[in-house]
Amino acid sequence: MRQESGGPLDGHAPSTTPTPSRGHHAAGSNTQPHHTPRPTAEASRRPEHRAPRLPAPPAEIEQLDQTPADSSTAFGKLGVAADIVKALLAAKIDEPFAIQTEAIPVALAGRDLCGKARTGSGKTLAFGVPLVQRTTRARPGHPRALVLVPTRELASQVARAIHPLAQARRLRLDVVYGGVSLFRQAQSIRSGLDIVIATPGRLNDLLERGDVSMADVQLVVLDEADQMADMGFMPQVERILRHVTAEHQTLLFSATLDGDVDQLVKRFQQDPVYVEVESDADDDATMSHRFIGVAEAEKVAVAAAICSGPERSLLFVRTQRAADRLALQFDREGLHAGVLHGGLSQQKRERSLAAFANGHVQVLVATNLAARGIHVDGIDMVIHYDLPDEFKAYVHRSGRTARAGASGLVVTLVTPLELRDAAELRRRAGLTEATVAMSPDDPRLRDLANWIPPVEPVPAVRSTPYAANPAAPRSYGDRQREWRPAGNRGRRPYAGGSRR
Repeated sequence: MRQESGGPLDGHAPSTTPTPSRGHHAAGSNTQPHHTPRPTAEASRRPEHRAPRLPAPPAEIEQLDQTPADSSTAFGKLGVAADIVKALLAAKIDEPFAIQTEAIPVALAGRDLCGKARTGSGKTLAFGVPLVQRTTRARPGHPRALVLVPTRELASQVARAIHPLAQARRLRLDVVYGGVSLFRQAQSIRSGLDIVIATPGRLNDLLERGDVSMADVQLVVLDEADQMADMGFMPQVERILRHVTAEHQTLLFSATLDGDVDQLVKRFQQDPVYVEVESDADDDATMSHRFIGVAEAEKVAVAAAICSGPERSLLFVRTQRAADRLALQFDREGLHAGVLHGGLSQQKRERSLAAFANGHVQVLVATNLAARGIHVDGIDMVIHYDLPDEFKAYVHRSGRTARAGASGLVVTLVTPLELRDAAELRRRAGLTEATVAMSPDDPRLRDLANWIPPVEPVPAVRSTPYAANPAAPRSYGDRQREWRPAGNRGRRPYAGGSRR
């Protein structure tokens, strides 16, 4: 049976991140007792929350029994150990995806790897399987494996995906991210974790406090590296990687391998093997696109009419305030919707996502926080209520539907001022579906999946930027000669002169 995106090892089930049980070191370990020096006057003035210095790593670390691979299974032929294959089979996963077939043997061989694959391609297990198989037991405060991700939600998803595999090896793992108790996370690490899955900001906090050491890390995974670059996390990521002083293996996965990601590869990877898996034609065929022209005053009513049809819809807006406002406007239209954005507490974010995944809420309004790292099965429709800031965001937003061979619909709402930007988006995506204007009472809105839009040629490449055409909408991105929607009109840069 081929794995589906909603299996327990893909992290789609809206469950609480499991708390791993404590492990024990082997009886023969030669760990020396740690003697705390007498505090000095200077030390007595330090803040009470500062953690004491961690003891030095032991000379020997417990090694787990390595179960030989079972070549009779598809994963076994890739070199996956029999106990991990058994955990995969228990989750009804017996056929690897393309990215897993390419990446797992390379990673198991100990080589650095650069993986380029679209969202939903199965890359979590592509690094999760070799991560678990190559990780050995750690001592308190010195994890052996580190996974860096851009968002809290993605950290929880990765943890749920690989936790059953870690259980098969008696490995302890936990997540580390902001928005929850720093003290509890420090306690978890100091009690003994073999695998830490973290966001860069919170892990740096723990490093500065002395609650964790990277000295024993032997395997580093950078997941969604391009998103970490887009969110401005690269300085923090590099600071963490400089703490990994032992010889180690680095696995990097990203949708793009240019810009800051390329610099990261050159600085922190040694002769990496490049693995790139393009989307299958069959997978692309399951995703349909619609571009609906709307008047600004009727945008909410049109979106509500579209959401009344499918069972589960995910809408993307630009800002947190817009998400909250749209959910209230939907309530007035008689449509109950959940909200997901970075301004909510972690508990509220998890509650909103769980209600959407369980089907208690059929509509979820989100910012780009959910564009990557949120894996919920059975999303029938993705609606770009606001045009994305860049084409890459359109791809990742749309990737929330039509996953693992399932069909899905992507709808983009286009106001009159956004027609040229929508045409540019269609050109870059190679889409021929025309933009068709509709009003809230149009019956086609309630069944867009079965409505076939007219086709028009892919728009030609724009010869001049918006700024060269006085009649065209202006946006901040015009001066940078990059595509950005006219509706995203941020503050213009300071032009000089006195501010008074």
